[in-house]
Amino acid sequence: MSIGIYKLPEVKNEPVKSYAPGSPERKSLQSKLAELSKGGLDIPMIINGKEVRTNNLHDIRPPHNHQHLLGHYHQGDATHVQMAIDAALAAKPAWEAMNWESHAAIFLKAADLIAGKYRDDFNAVTMMGQSKNAFQAEIDAVCELADFYRFNVRNMHQLYEMQPNSAPGMWNRMVWRPLEGFIFALTPFNFTAIAGNLGGAPALMGNTIVWKPSKTAVYSAHLIMKVLQEAGLPDGVMNLVYCGGREVADVVFNHRDFAGLHFTGSTGVFNGMWKTIANNISKYKSYPRIVGETGGKDYVIADETADAKQIATALIRGAFEYQGQKCSAASRAYIPANIWGDVKKYMADDLSKIKVGVVEDFTNFVNAVIDEDSFDNLAKAIDNAKASPDAEVILGGHYDKSKGYFIHPTVILAKKPDYQTMVEELFGPVLTVYVYETGKLDETMDILDTTTDYALTGAIFSASRASIEKMTKRLMHTAGNFYINDKPTGAVVDQQPFGGGRASGTNDKAGSIFNLLRWVSPQCIKETFVTPTDYMYPNFLVD
Repeated sequence: MSIGIYKLPEVKNEPVKSYAPGSPERKSLQSKLAELSKGGLDIPMIINGKEVRTNNLHDIRPPHNHQHLLGHYHQGDATHVQMAIDAALAAKPAWEAMNWESHAAIFLKAADLIAGKYRDDFNAVTMMGQSKNAFQAEIDAVCELADFYRFNVRNMHQLYEMQPNSAPGMWNRMVWRPLEGFIFALTPFNFTAIAGNLGGAPALMGNTIVWKPSKTAVYSAHLIMKVLQEAGLPDGVMNLVYCGGREVADVVFNHRDFAGLHFTGSTGVFNGMWKTIANNISKYKSYPRIVGETGGKDYVIADETADAKQIATALIRGAFEYQGQKCSAASRAYIPANIWGDVKKYMADDLSKIKVGVVEDFTNFVNAVIDEDSFDNLAKAIDNAKASPDAEVILGGHYDKSKGYFIHPTVILAKKPDYQTMVEELFGPVLTVYVYETGKLDETMDILDTTTDYALTGAIFSASRASIEKMTKRLMHTAGNFYINDKPTGAVVDQQPFGGGRASGTNDKAGSIFNLLRWVSPQCIKETFVTPTDYMYPNFLVD
């Protein structure tokens, strides 16, 4: 057997294609969308590398055209969760024994397949299944997912290089072992990349996975699995099940070999799982690793020196790209009175030009929210604001679900800083603005800090370096990802490692070495070359 100390291929962020009119990628993607729109999908679970069908069929319908049936997926039950656990545990010994460079090669190949052969497929399934426009799908389903897989390999290599020092006569080594048991990956609808990474990161480190995706992102999850299989992922390393949340939890969290949870979703769900795990702690072989990125009430705050046009652009993009369904989306803004009039005017101008509609029309900036429950919740919040003496809908406020779940970009003006939509997460294209008295930045930062328990992303705007420094220090704990003179969205793998604190999660920074550390259990080995044979130490000798 040949052995070497291997140098990785150069890793760079995947370039984002433009999909501009007349571009070859636009034409190719439009063709793929037309192909997928024909329907006829039959999407099975994948357990131990095999397709599993139950004939308990659930519809797959585009959120922007819920009258159109794309096909069905096969819903499982608790027996399938147990099958997935059994497959993961059976695959574990061979997978954790496999050379690290083989793990690396699988995920590097998967990244190349995503960015190459399957680029149109990933964009199209994300557009159709999760109602993302072409650009939003490109930066998520292709570029970020490929980046996760490539940079995770580089981070793994760097982690393995983290070794202790050795004194003369010995050799100290750190072995980065995978966790004992299986990892449960529970993934959201809003980012295909996150769904692919939550199972992919621990799997790269030698763990085996039971994966439950959101029921509204089954289409893209199945494609991720198929590409990983094509890249050479052994059977049973990752097992994809479509089951109810409680069914999965009852089996997973009561299993002795449950070793960790990798989650992105709501704070309430995460808190509930944490409590269940804590109550079951005596059942487990080891203390499970709990990693979660949860809710947010992400903010933009400006001081009186800030540029109104820059703020307006950041709010339009930050609040309304992908219908505000990003964990990082701008949801509340604090604008000083001296520039508010200009900010409002610029936002109104932009919103008058924004188109809302289906993803097949590439000129639509805003598409549909994910499902009817989300639509109803957002419509209720808008109606409440219209009726409240403490708020006013100043821009947008329109919604319609007759053909698709369309919520038009909406701006609410709050007359008090603790109005409901300044406090509670909405996860949709609704931005609430509080206009504060010029000169009261310090008081407003205090309000911002204490308004919610979330601390995911935040952005400040100022033309004053002294003010930027003051705001950055004062708001230190309000955001895990903090932006200066930019919108609070758009984190790029290896550039802005993503995650938040407080009620927004465990802040383990997906796509970074910090996240991979959670999926290994280090073992320190000391080897002594010349072993002592005399118990006596020199200080005990007689003069």
